[in-house]
Amino acid sequence: MLDKLVKSLETCPLVKRGEYNYFIHPITDGVPIVDPALLREVCTAMVRMLDLTGVEKIVVVEAMGIHIGSILSTMTDIPMTIMRKREYKLPGEIAVHQTTGYSKGELYLNGVYEGDRVVIIDDVISTGGTMKALLKALEIAGAEVVDVCIAIQRGDPDIGRPYKSLVKIEVTEKVHVVERHL
Repeated sequence: MLDKLVKSLETCPLVKRGEYNYFIHPITDGVPIVDPALLREVCTAMVRMLDLTGVEKIVVVEAMGIHIGSILSTMTDIPMTIMRKREYKLPGEIAVHQTTGYSKGELYLNGVYEGDRVVIIDDVISTGGTMKALLKALEIAGAEVVDVCIAIQRGDPDIGRPYKSLVKIEVTEKVHVVERHL
């Protein structure tokens, strides 16, 4: 399992963002094109890895967590909410600051309430900045984070709690898949 993901990672292009080698991939960027078979493989693997017992909501982060979360929501019949980069000023909206290796800004969470049992899904983790911001927002909301699953793990970021990933990569002059977790 995960053969399509591994092959697509090991052949994807890189670009420099300052000193940061940024890999361009359909799951993390939607570029050049998102192959349905690749997306199905990623989502099927996540369903196998996740603890979905009593989960009431899937929480994803804009933008690239949305396509994975949408498929998972459809597969499991668990509603999804999206942490957005835009403020909506809805009652109960939670704003948190996010800093990653290549960006920073505010993120806004709506639709999660005290006592909600949630799973977090995301496309990639590298610095952990986005995940830390999301975890902070969920803590403010009073939600219980049952599980966290990331498609692609770059390095070993500490987010203050355990998480799962489908694959772990290293990026040098190209992407190397160093671990498969399923």
